[in-house]
Order: sequence, then C-alpha cells, then structure tokens
Amino acid sequence: MSNPTPTRLTPTPGQTVGPFYGYALPYNKDRELLAPGTPDSIRLQGTVYDGAGHPIPDAILEIWQADAEGNVPHRTGSLVRDGYTFTGFGRSAVGHTGVYTFTTVNPGPTKAGAAPFISVVVFARGLMNRLFTRVYLPENEDALAADPLLRSLEPERRRTLIARRDADGGLTWDIRLQGEGETVFLDFEGSDAGGAAQ
Repeated sequence: MSNPTPTRLTPTPGQTVGPFYGYALPYNKDRELLAPGTPDSIRLQGTVYDGAGHPIPDAILEIWQADAEGNVPHRTGSLVRDGYTFTGFGRSAVGHTGVYTFTTVNPGPTKAGAAPFISVVVFARGLMNRLFTRVYLPENEDALAADPLLRSLEPERRRTLIARRDADGGLTWDIRLQGEGETVFLDFEGSDAGGAAQ
C-alpha cells in the first residue's frame, strides 16, 4: 500500500566539533601561507572567546585571501607546503589559551578602491555549523567606508571586523562568538552579494 502524501524530512544540523578535529584536520605548516621570515610576510594573530569572555582552547580557523597584489590564487599545494607557493589558504588550531596565528601577507584589494580583507571560517565546540566572517585591514579609511558589508553595519558592529595593526607590521584580530562585542558573522544563504551580516 502506498502513501499518497510524501513524508517531508527535516534537515538535521551539522556535526558539532569534537575532539577528533585535533588530529584529523591540522597538518604540517597548515598556518604558514608563507614561510616565516619571508620578505613581506606578516603575522595574523588573535584569540577566540566564548560568550562568557573565556578563551576557547579547541577551535579551528580557516582563512582564504588574495595575494599582496589582490589576485585570488588558483594554485594547488595548500595541504603539502613547499615553502614558496602562495595558495591563499591556511588552517590554524588555537592553542590552550585560545590564541591562533597565521604567517601570511597583507592582501591587496581585488578591484580598484575595494577594501582588502581575509575570509575566515570558525569551527568550535558548541557550534552546530561553521561560522563565516571577514577581517579587514585597518588602513585606507575611504575604502572601508565604501565597503558594502561594512557600510551595512552600525559603527560598533563594524569595528568587530577590522584588525589592529601591530608595531611589527602584523595584525591582531580577536573573535568573540557571543556576548558583548560579538564578531559579525555572515549568512550566505540566498545571497549573491557576498553574504549578509548577522
């Protein structure tokens, strides 16, 4: 006997991040988009915090970015680093104190007048799915003011996406998953404009 009304299934959430990420995802030189000490290399660093303001010791971040000239790389080699090929992709597990670090370059603007940024994905305990966000370079205030995503945000929220330039030329950018100063995260569902802020 057939059922005339098809059963509508409810999608289930993604798997929460568990201890298996500690050995299944990190790989040799995963956080080194360039070898440390390479000319023009910088350090991107920060801390991942939970809603109570405590560092999260078991998050993983992935970044994608343009090179220093603003070109989006289309090269293989992210999983087996050769020390000189810039692929624009990196992955970093945070340390026990919630701190992450990448060796990379300042991304250039992908088109004239655009604000350079690095795309970031966050995996962490308690998340049903990964979170998408961006970190912008702090220079060029005109480009930041004209950026469609940043322009759509209140000033206080906008600040959560802009890194601080360190004295050594590197970038520091903290991620807050919830609570006061929560980082702006993006929702790409149904959007063709590069994500909507949440």
